[in-house]
Amino acid sequence: RSEAEGAGHAARALHPGYVKTSRHGSWTTCAPEQLKLANVDVDVFERQDFAMPREQLLRRIKACTGVLCMLTDRIDSDVLGAAGSSLKVVSTMSVGYNHIDVAACRAKHVAVGITPGMTLSFPVPSCSHAYHVSAGVLDTSTAETALALTLAAKRHVVASVDSAKRGEWGVWQPFQYCGTDVEGSTVGIVGLGRIGAKYAAMMRLAFRCRILYTGPRPKPDLAAPLDATYCSMDDLLAASDICVLTYVDRFGKMKANAVLVNTSRGPVVDQEALYDALVTRQLAAAGLDVTDPEPLPVDHKVTRPT
Repeated sequence: RSEAEGAGHAARALHPGYVKTSRHGSWTTCAPEQLKLANVDVDVFERQDFAMPREQLLRRIKACTGVLCMLTDRIDSDVLGAAGSSLKVVSTMSVGYNHIDVAACRAKHVAVGITPGMTLSFPVPSCSHAYHVSAGVLDTSTAETALALTLAAKRHVVASVDSAKRGEWGVWQPFQYCGTDVEGSTVGIVGLGRIGAKYAAMMRLAFRCRILYTGPRPKPDLAAPLDATYCSMDDLLAASDICVLTYVDRFGKMKANAVLVNTSRGPVVDQEALYDALVTRQLAAAGLDVTDPEPLPVDHKVTRPT
């Protein structure tokens, strides 16, 4: 659904013209057809096993009216210059847009589009009215990924599977991969936005977790249904059993049995500090949906801290 809606959003933003896209997988079977129905000529990058090479993007973008790009496609002044004056819109199949030079697009009067959202209404306990929140089409997917990473990190799922594959499952050791309970944990969320609030609701309703959050300012509308408590970063790190979506360079302030989950952006986690925290047991485990660089090399030390 999110893929189709993202493509529809791009098609509506474009006038008939020559469009460059670079999406892999099943998207290529539905989005180009939607664009063609809008009388848009579509040029799709042919490969699925690697991202579009930079030189091809610079060459094939000439005379394009629009670009539907991915996180792997850096849209900067060089790309805009290669496209020329025909380029009217750059749309990305993502909520994040740090791979797009928005200032350069603005200077050339090129519109920028991201994955669309929707507005939902929820009742607030003890209130006579509902509050409204903008929900992105990827919010549930990302929150569920954060939940999966939380369970995997807390219960040592990956280490257990790797051990079984290596034939190390010998004499039964009751606490070898036991991990710690999720239920009743204190969850600290840095930045209680849409995704953070969705994840917090899952953790509170399913596992009766206590929710803490921090950020530039309190967010009572989002926090009230979650019974979430606003606090400082240091207090959150010290109290949390699970820390989610955080700028992490202060592992020493966290509990030794805490786990870190990052589904935001790879650079927000200092991976050298993360490695040190894992090998010195300052941190119990980490679940990473994003890394820096991305993808992380298979021989990177963070992938095998033990």
